Amino acid sequence: MELKQYQIILVNLNPTLGTEMNKTRPCVIVSPDEINKYLKTIVIVPITCQTKSYPTRFIITNKDIIGSMAFDQIRTIDKLRTIKIIGNLNTKDIINTKQLIREIFVD
Repeated sequence: MELKQYQIILVNLNPTLGTEMNKTRPCVIVSPDEINKYLKTIVIVPITCQTKSYPTRFIITNKDIIGSMAFDQIRTIDKLRTIKIIGNLNTKDIINTKQLIREIFVD
């Protein structure tokens, strides 16, 4: 399975510790394709059905998924945790993702 940046994938996040997001849930791949192609790991942002108004989250408007991308829970996972590809972010959500990553991790 070829994994690409901004795909929405179903991931088994268990086991976890403490307040890490757990269970099998949709996640968005945010690592660049150059990394996704050559490494056995990818960087993902979990999606939660809770739509709380945190500055590190925004609601995605994907036709198949309703929820918030939780950038406060960003993590690197082994590709073995991936169950299947279930969609892609739309252009608006890709722009919002890039902006929030810059705000949190760059600026």
